Amino acid sequence: MDISNIKMAGERQARDYKSDQNVRWCPGCGDHAALNVLHKAMAELDLKPHKVAVISGIGCSSRLPYYMNTYGFHTIHGRGAAVATGVKVAKPELSVWLATGDGDCLAIGGNHFIHAVRRNIDINILLLNNKIYGLTKGQYSPTTDRGTITKSSPYGTVEDPFRPVELAMGARGTFFARCIDVDLKNATDTFVKAAKHKGASVVEILQNCVIFNDNVHNIVVDKSLRDDNTILLKHGEKMIFGKDKNKGIVLDGWNLKVVTIGADGYTLDHVLTHDAHATDNTLHLKLGLMAPENGFPLALGVIRDAEGLAYDAEVERTTNEMKAKNPNMTLNDLLMKGNVWEVK
Repeated sequence: MDISNIKMAGERQARDYKSDQNVRWCPGCGDHAALNVLHKAMAELDLKPHKVAVISGIGCSSRLPYYMNTYGFHTIHGRGAAVATGVKVAKPELSVWLATGDGDCLAIGGNHFIHAVRRNIDINILLLNNKIYGLTKGQYSPTTDRGTITKSSPYGTVEDPFRPVELAMGARGTFFARCIDVDLKNATDTFVKAAKHKGASVVEILQNCVIFNDNVHNIVVDKSLRDDNTILLKHGEKMIFGKDKNKGIVLDGWNLKVVTIGADGYTLDHVLTHDAHATDNTLHLKLGLMAPENGFPLALGVIRDAEGLAYDAEVERTTNEMKAKNPNMTLNDLLMKGNVWEVK
């Protein structure tokens, strides 16, 4: 293990989390940015590298553990969340991260993803969403927009995509955030907040696949469009956006509405204040579903950060309680407890 592991608290830097492997992603791939952000976030969190485990499944993004000077496990397609759950339960003292993509996580791995979120296992899920299968050369994925022409849909896809925020909220997730690969500062801040959350944190990273789906997120990443097409949500702050910071999100009955502050009778007082910690996720879901194609800015930053019982902590608590009640119980005692059948 690298000597960085014995550095004093507060002395670690991003380079302390980098492995000696050459990074093998296409030039221009958004995965480079996500890796860079993860290194910076871990340094800011001052994590000891030997107290970190980075898990992945299969896909371009799943090569990420090779580039970490931490423990890592490159598992099999879609099973990263299951393995990460096992790691966290077995070693609750570890900071566990799952690097996964829209295909790996939401197709073959969809079941594992929703149950990791439902259980609220204390892992950090980095969902890199480029809306395409990159490693297998350009087939459409569960998040590919309807009508997109790909290698496996030469006449355009004829199905509607998953929206990760809906899956996370539907699974009663306690943390959901979103960032874009070109904004390293806000992405780093988001990763740090995700790591501090006690429970399953899901961070959707909108990233570019320069080879098979170039500019797929251009409407929100292009600097000339970003200010009017995105809103950075911050807990306790007003939901304002736009190049001139004169637009806001208000409630219009049960729905959200974009208004211009100072026009049509709307003032700053009418603009919603973001409450990421709210127990009810109704408004969080509405915020997460906003998009330029329906006349709203795309919500970035931490959308939901609510409290909940973490699965791994509850397993550890109940196990310790049983050990205290039955200090001399062996594994054989446990297996032979209850109804037992003998086959002769």
